[in-house]
Amino acid sequence: MVTRRFTVVLEAAEEGGFVVKCLELPVATQGETREEALKNIKEAIEGYLEVKAKLLHGKIRGERVEVVVEAPSALLA
Repeated sequence: MVTRRFTVVLEAAEEGGFVVKCLELPVATQGETREEALKNIKEAIEGYLEVKAKLLHGKIRGERVEVVVEAPSALLA
């Protein structure tokens, strides 16, 4: 296991509660409270990554290389 960090956007929903979306992955969820929404997005991201790992197992060939880029601060604010 490795630890990864993801950026999420938490918004108050018009009908109440909160909607939370991950910027790096196609994952979104909601919750009645801020804490519940953040707990739900963590579980959703973990579930997404587990499924992705199973689908890619043994299919990735070649060298894995991590790259670091500079992004506009507006994307991370």
